[in-house]
Amino acid sequence: MVRLGLVVAQFNKERPITHEMADRAREAAADHGAEIVETLEVPGSYDTPLAADRLARRDDIDAVAVIGTIITGDTDHDQVIADAAAQGLTDVSLDRDTPVAFGITGPGMSQDEAVARIDYGATTVESAIELASELDND
Repeated sequence: MVRLGLVVAQFNKERPITHEMADRAREAAADHGAEIVETLEVPGSYDTPLAADRLARRDDIDAVAVIGTIITGDTDHDQVIADAAAQGLTDVSLDRDTPVAFGITGPGMSQDEAVARIDYGATTVESAIELASELDND
Protein backbone atom coordinates (compact mmCIF):
# COMPACT_ATOMS: atom_id res chain seq x y z
CA MET A 1 0.00 0.00 0.00
CA VAL A 2 1.31 3.43 -0.96
CA ARG A 3 1.30 5.94 1.90
CA LEU A 4 0.83 9.54 0.88
CA GLY A 5 1.23 12.99 2.30
CA LEU A 6 -1.20 15.56 0.95
CA VAL A 7 -0.52 19.31 0.82
CA VAL A 8 -3.50 21.56 0.12
CA ALA A 9 -3.01 25.24 -0.72
CA GLN A 10 -6.08 27.08 0.49
CA PHE A 11 -5.89 30.47 -1.24
CA ASN A 12 -9.09 31.02 -3.22
CA LYS A 13 -11.07 34.19 -3.54
CA GLU A 14 -14.59 33.04 -4.35
CA ARG A 15 -14.97 29.30 -3.93
CA PRO A 16 -13.08 26.67 -1.94
CA ILE A 17 -11.79 24.99 -5.09
CA THR A 18 -8.85 23.34 -3.40
CA HIS A 19 -11.09 21.75 -0.79
CA GLU A 20 -13.00 20.13 -3.64
CA MET A 21 -9.69 19.07 -5.19
CA ALA A 22 -8.73 17.53 -1.84
CA ASP A 23 -12.00 15.59 -1.73
CA ARG A 24 -11.24 14.17 -5.19
CA ALA A 25 -7.69 13.35 -4.05
CA ARG A 26 -8.98 11.39 -1.05
CA GLU A 27 -11.47 9.51 -3.23
CA ALA A 28 -8.71 8.60 -5.70
CA ALA A 29 -6.44 7.39 -2.90
CA ALA A 30 -9.20 5.15 -1.55
CA ASP A 31 -10.03 3.86 -5.04
CA HIS A 32 -6.39 2.88 -5.57
CA GLY A 33 -5.85 1.32 -2.15
CA ALA A 34 -3.52 4.08 -0.97
CA GLU A 35 -3.58 5.77 2.40
CA ILE A 36 -3.26 9.50 3.01
CA VAL A 37 -1.22 9.49 6.21
CA GLU A 38 -1.33 13.23 6.80
CA THR A 39 -2.78 16.33 5.19
CA LEU A 40 -1.18 19.73 5.67
CA GLU A 41 -3.16 22.80 4.71
CA VAL A 42 -1.12 25.89 3.86
CA PRO A 43 -2.19 29.44 3.05
CA GLY A 44 -1.25 29.37 -0.65
CA SER A 45 0.69 27.66 -3.42
CA TYR A 46 3.86 29.57 -2.58
CA ASP A 47 3.84 27.85 0.83
CA THR A 48 3.61 24.29 -0.50
CA PRO A 49 7.34 23.42 -0.83
CA LEU A 50 8.03 23.70 2.91
CA ALA A 51 5.01 21.56 3.79
CA ALA A 52 5.93 19.02 1.10
CA ASP A 53 9.46 18.87 2.46
CA ARG A 54 8.23 18.16 5.98
CA LEU A 55 6.10 15.30 4.69
CA ALA A 56 8.80 13.95 2.36
CA ARG A 57 11.20 13.61 5.33
CA ARG A 58 8.90 11.16 7.08
CA ASP A 59 9.61 7.43 6.92
CA ASP A 60 5.91 6.61 6.85
CA ILE A 61 5.26 8.55 3.62
CA ASP A 62 6.13 7.16 0.19
CA ALA A 63 5.08 10.15 -1.91
CA VAL A 64 3.59 13.60 -1.56
CA ALA A 65 0.70 15.00 -3.59
CA VAL A 66 0.44 18.79 -3.72
CA ILE A 67 -2.74 20.50 -4.86
CA GLY A 68 -3.65 24.11 -5.32
CA THR A 69 -4.96 26.57 -7.84
CA ILE A 70 -3.53 29.88 -8.98
CA ILE A 71 -6.15 32.18 -10.44
CA THR A 72 -4.96 35.15 -12.45
CA GLY A 73 -5.14 38.62 -11.02
CA ASP A 74 -4.42 42.10 -12.27
CA THR A 75 -0.63 41.63 -12.24
CA ASP A 76 1.91 38.95 -13.15
CA HIS A 77 2.08 37.85 -9.51
CA ASP A 78 0.37 34.55 -10.36
CA GLN A 79 3.24 33.62 -12.68
CA VAL A 80 5.82 34.42 -9.99
CA ILE A 81 3.97 32.23 -7.47
CA ALA A 82 3.62 29.35 -9.94
CA ASP A 83 7.30 29.43 -10.88
CA ALA A 84 8.43 29.54 -7.25
CA ALA A 85 6.13 26.68 -6.24
CA ALA A 86 7.15 24.49 -9.18
CA GLN A 87 10.87 25.00 -8.57
CA GLY A 88 10.52 24.54 -4.82
CA LEU A 89 8.57 21.30 -5.21
CA THR A 90 11.06 19.98 -7.76
CA ASP A 91 13.86 20.69 -5.32
CA VAL A 92 12.03 18.85 -2.52
CA SER A 93 11.50 15.78 -4.69
CA LEU A 94 15.14 15.62 -5.75
CA ASP A 95 16.63 16.54 -2.37
CA ARG A 96 14.50 14.03 -0.46
CA ASP A 97 14.45 11.33 -3.19
CA THR A 98 10.70 11.19 -2.73
CA PRO A 99 8.05 11.63 -5.42
CA VAL A 100 6.26 14.97 -5.17
CA ALA A 101 3.33 15.11 -7.57
CA PHE A 102 2.52 18.63 -8.81
CA GLY A 103 -1.20 19.32 -8.84
CA ILE A 104 -1.21 23.10 -8.77
CA THR A 105 -3.32 24.39 -11.60
CA GLY A 106 -2.61 27.75 -13.19
CA PRO A 107 -1.32 30.38 -13.52
CA GLY A 108 -3.32 32.50 -15.89
CA MET A 109 -6.62 30.77 -15.15
CA SER A 110 -10.01 32.25 -14.62
CA GLN A 111 -12.27 31.08 -11.81
CA ASP A 112 -14.25 28.97 -14.32
CA GLU A 113 -11.08 27.37 -15.70
CA ALA A 114 -9.99 26.50 -12.16
CA VAL A 115 -13.36 24.89 -11.43
CA ALA A 116 -13.05 22.84 -14.62
CA ARG A 117 -9.76 21.41 -13.29
CA ILE A 118 -10.99 20.23 -9.89
CA ASP A 119 -10.35 16.63 -10.99
CA TYR A 120 -6.62 17.41 -10.95
CA GLY A 121 -6.85 16.52 -7.27
CA ALA A 122 -7.49 12.92 -8.26
CA THR A 123 -4.99 12.99 -11.11
CA THR A 124 -2.26 14.23 -8.81
CA VAL A 125 -2.81 11.46 -6.29
CA GLU A 126 -2.86 8.88 -9.08
CA SER A 127 0.47 10.25 -10.35
CA ALA A 128 2.00 10.10 -6.88
CA ILE A 129 0.84 6.51 -6.41
CA GLU A 130 2.12 5.46 -9.82
CA LEU A 131 5.53 7.03 -9.35
CA ALA A 132 5.97 5.72 -5.80
CA SER A 133 5.02 2.23 -6.97
CA GLU A 134 7.35 2.37 -9.97
CA LEU A 135 10.32 3.62 -7.96
CA ASP A 136 9.70 1.04 -5.24
CA ASN A 137 10.02 -1.73 -7.84
CA ASP A 138 13.53 -0.63 -8.88
